[in-house]
Amino acid sequence: MKEIRDGAQANRNASSDSTPLVLDVDDFKGDFSFDDLFGNLVTELLPSYLEKEDSSEGHGTIDAISNGHMRVPSNAGKLLSSPLFPEVDALLSLFKNSSTQLVEQKRQVDAKLSNLTKEVSVQDLKHRKTLAELEKGVDGLFGSFARLDSRISCVGHTAAKIGDHLQSADTQRESASQTIELIKYLMEFNRSPGDLTALSPLFTDDNRGVAEAASIAQKLRSFADEDIGRQKTTVSSSVGNATSNKGLEVAITNLQEYCNELENRLLARFDVATQKRDLSTMGEYGKILSQQFNRGTSAMQHYVGLRPMFDVEVMNADAKLVLGDEGAQPSPSNVANGLSSMFKEITDTVRKEAATIAAVFPSPKDVMSILVQRVLEDRVPKLLEKLLQKPSLVNPPPMEEGGLVLYLRLLAVAYEKTQEFAKELRSVGCGDLDVEGLTESLFLPHKDTYIECEQASLKQLYKAKMNELRTESQLSSESSGTIGRSKGASIVLSNPEIIVTVVTEFVRWNEEAISRCSLFSLQAATLAASFKPVFTCLLDQVSQYITGGLERARDCVTEAAALREKHLLGTSVSRRVAAAAASAAENAAAAGESSFRSFMVAVQCCGSSVAILQQYFVNSISRLLLPVDGAHAASSEEMATAMSRAESVACKGLQQCIETVIAEVERLLSTEQKATDYRSPDDGIIPDHRPTSACACAVAYLSRVLESAFTGLEGLNKQAFLTELGNRLHKGLLNHWQKFTFNPR
Repeated sequence: MKEIRDGAQANRNASSDSTPLVLDVDDFKGDFSFDDLFGNLVTELLPSYLEKEDSSEGHGTIDAISNGHMRVPSNAGKLLSSPLFPEVDALLSLFKNSSTQLVEQKRQVDAKLSNLTKEVSVQDLKHRKTLAELEKGVDGLFGSFARLDSRISCVGHTAAKIGDHLQSADTQRESASQTIELIKYLMEFNRSPGDLTALSPLFTDDNRGVAEAASIAQKLRSFADEDIGRQKTTVSSSVGNATSNKGLEVAITNLQEYCNELENRLLARFDVATQKRDLSTMGEYGKILSQQFNRGTSAMQHYVGLRPMFDVEVMNADAKLVLGDEGAQPSPSNVANGLSSMFKEITDTVRKEAATIAAVFPSPKDVMSILVQRVLEDRVPKLLEKLLQKPSLVNPPPMEEGGLVLYLRLLAVAYEKTQEFAKELRSVGCGDLDVEGLTESLFLPHKDTYIECEQASLKQLYKAKMNELRTESQLSSESSGTIGRSKGASIVLSNPEIIVTVVTEFVRWNEEAISRCSLFSLQAATLAASFKPVFTCLLDQVSQYITGGLERARDCVTEAAALREKHLLGTSVSRRVAAAAASAAENAAAAGESSFRSFMVAVQCCGSSVAILQQYFVNSISRLLLPVDGAHAASSEEMATAMSRAESVACKGLQQCIETVIAEVERLLSTEQKATDYRSPDDGIIPDHRPTSACACAVAYLSRVLESAFTGLEGLNKQAFLTELGNRLHKGLLNHWQKFTFNPR
């Protein structure tokens, strides 16, 4: 701004009569400022414009107001007499001239803009026309490219067809050449049956390579077999066809003989390489045999069959390791150790053979399948045949030789160890062979009659245990002599009592049998069906044992009662006879008391045995029955039914015990009670309330017998027994007192 004012001031000083300012379009180009334009217009006419502007820039804001009043200059009167703005006319003329020039400039600019617009429209039209022509040319160019590409593709397909034809022609030529060679070789085999002496060196010289000879021989066999098959399906009566057919049959026979001979030679060389452990040579011949001779099945079987692990000496060593010395009775623990050692040795051998097979044969999985199958079908079954000799259930082996339980224990050990062995073989590798199914099939003959064997074994064990207890009881009776005061007492002690440990042994047998059932049966339903007969055997054994013990104890009570009834005498007997009868009655009473104690002990042992059975059912049997609907309730009902017989015998025996106690109390009261016991003293002294001799004897007897009752009975059984006994004693005392006369004083 200051530069513009300086320029305007210089122009004014240079010429005061210059022409009016002329505006140009260029003045409005670039950075246009209206303030600069205005300054340029009024600079010559208003020189004070620049001075005021400079003054405002130098002094800042004019302090026009001081102390709240406007300052008035001293020459204010003179200023009011002259015009306030004398340059107004010049400025008005200047502004009009500038306005006219601006309008003219606007008209010129509009004219130029119109011309430019028209020119742009013309150029745009030309551009659009040129662009349309270019697009048309590009479309034509694309069409040319498409036609060129189509021609190139057609030429390529033609070239490919030509190449295919050339390749097909070359293949046909090569095939024809090979066919001619094969026909020539076929004619060599078609001369006469069994004549293999005039063959080409390819078939006789092993140095040229047996692989090529084997391949050509197999092709000739295939060609001849196909030709024979075609001729058999075509009905022909010409002699020439018959002759040709016969000739091909000769060729087939000779080829078969040659292939067999060649295969045997290869197998022989393979065996030599095997003995030398020459893996590269073994692999070479193994590859030829696998490719040309039935996928190498004969070579695989030949290799597996010659393994030392299948020698007779090795199998005899297995039997000695597992069974021990000949004639010795094997034990399950020794058999388990022997089987573990044997199966570990076989597994290690199979693992070593797997490394060799992988390096020699093209398909090692097939060879491993044959090897493992041979182990499970040859070596293991021969050992199991010696170890598990299926016993007869009609005439089972005696317990001195181990009985049926030894066979079952050996069967369980062999089955478990063989299953573990099968898993080890699976981990080593056995191809697609079903090892688990094959292992399971080894034991199918034994599993078919397994449940019957378990039942027969449990019965045999029970019978042997009963014989053992009976023998021990007889020996104990003979060694101790007749104990007691009567024949009845000796009878009580000579009969075997119920022993809780025997029932525990029954449960242990059954638990062992159930564990074997769990081993042989994997499904829950099958397991429940298999061990239910086994558990029924336990119920029968416990029921039979405790019922028999209770019946024997009850028989003793019955014998004591019969002995007591035998010595009852009437009133009219001699003193000597009465004394003998009293002595016999005391002996009978002693026998009754002894039988009472024995029966209470039997009842106590019976309760303990039933508790053991129930605990075994809850802990072991219930969890096996729960997966099967209704099985648990059925077994519980069966157990209750089995124990009901023993319960019935126990109730009858307890009733007889009450009869025995009442009879003895009545005998004591009738024997010891005197008529004077109820007579008042004549001297008027206070009656003596001390118990009489009869009372003391009865109370002492009750104390002795009830002590065993308190020990043998418990719960509701004890309460019912004592209630019934108390009622009977009360009734007996009343009847006894009614026999005497009392002094009313």
